[in-house]
Amino acid sequence: MILRPQAGKQELFLMSSADIVVYGGSAGGGKTYALLLEAQRHIRKKGFGAVIFRKELTQIEKEGGLWDTAEQIYPFIGGRGVKGNLVYHFDKYSTKIQFAHLARDEDVLKWQGTQIPLICFDELTHFSKKQFFYMLSRNRSVAGVKPYIRATTNPDPDSWVRKFIDWWIGKDGYPIEERTGVIRWLVHQNNEYKWFDSKEEALKAYPTIIPKSVTFISSTIYDNKILMEKDPNYISNLQALDRVEKARLLDGNWDVRLVEGDYFKRTDFEIVDAHPPLEKIVRCWDLAGTEPSATNPDPDYTVGLKAGMCEDGFIWILDVVRFRKRHSEVKKIFKNTVTQDGKRVFGTVPQDAGSAGKAVASELVKLAMGYPYRAKVVSGNKETRAKPASGQAGVGNIKVLRARWNDEFFNELEQFPFGEHDDIVDTLSDAVEELTMKPKIKVKTKPRLLRR
Repeated sequence: MILRPQAGKQELFLMSSADIVVYGGSAGGGKTYALLLEAQRHIRKKGFGAVIFRKELTQIEKEGGLWDTAEQIYPFIGGRGVKGNLVYHFDKYSTKIQFAHLARDEDVLKWQGTQIPLICFDELTHFSKKQFFYMLSRNRSVAGVKPYIRATTNPDPDSWVRKFIDWWIGKDGYPIEERTGVIRWLVHQNNEYKWFDSKEEALKAYPTIIPKSVTFISSTIYDNKILMEKDPNYISNLQALDRVEKARLLDGNWDVRLVEGDYFKRTDFEIVDAHPPLEKIVRCWDLAGTEPSATNPDPDYTVGLKAGMCEDGFIWILDVVRFRKRHSEVKKIFKNTVTQDGKRVFGTVPQDAGSAGKAVASELVKLAMGYPYRAKVVSGNKETRAKPASGQAGVGNIKVLRARWNDEFFNELEQFPFGEHDDIVDTLSDAVEELTMKPKIKVKTKPRLLRR
């Protein structure tokens, strides 16, 4: 088996002589595969070892994660994987490549006293600055290999990494192509970065500190020709992201941040007067049981959003019920809405964590007895839950029936996630999830004969 990087940025990453190389930009640039290639470079040198870190253990073990990708490489060059320990042993050379996670800052203390010739960070922005520089102190070698650091990353304007690679990033947030791979010299002192254009310049300013050579190599999906050939639809998936994630993960912008209207814009939705036959219709609820008062003049709303999907995959927003009433009134309006929708409409009510949330959900499902309603466990933050709906809206896949509630609907969506209310957004997120989820496949089994 011949292992080689793709020509271009991946090759530049593996050729760099810098002590620290940060490789990244958009999604799909072949970063993780390059990191795994780098880790096996010195396996034939006795005493060599590498550790590849991810923030969470599940990011290593999950389907298509680091371990799965390593299985495409290491067994073919003499590696023996022990998944229980997340280690690949190369018995012929007495070397190993280990996978580990650093979920919390204090987890670095587990590596106290170690010496690791090569330390790799997969998705550097997920790690804290403290974790990175502590592990840098563990980057030592007696294997005849100069110790070094390699890291991959996607853009995050709020991460410490953004400031760390600032010289390589332009004022527009995009990498400066002429600077990619250019080496600079770093002295990190008193939690501050001191940068120099040469090692001599750094030593002249700080004669008692050994500077580290650092570079940043940008990459995008367009640098990964193999992925584009094998999965041409991957670009379409990135184009369907919300505006901010698209700018980061497709275009590789390091400075873009959320502002009002980044998730939803009124112009993303076509307003229509009628809809075609619908294959599935759902109504999803977000519940509150409070009226405005002197102490709480602007409480949350109870919202029931009705949506459907037609054969061609378009989503239609059919109705929005939105009100602020006491719980007893909520139950009445809920019951009336369920019966008016009829038995063709599948409904969900949110089940929040805790016994109170379960009790409220159970009460409403009982009220809807005889109709296809169920409690839906709510998990994940609101922004993450809204991304699929934002993506569908951004490519024009959601249409809205003309109605008096349209202004309320659009006003809340455009203000998300900074508006005072997000009840409509929550129900839209749930509705899009319900309409687009794949049905579970039931496995048919043959009836078993009972022995007498």
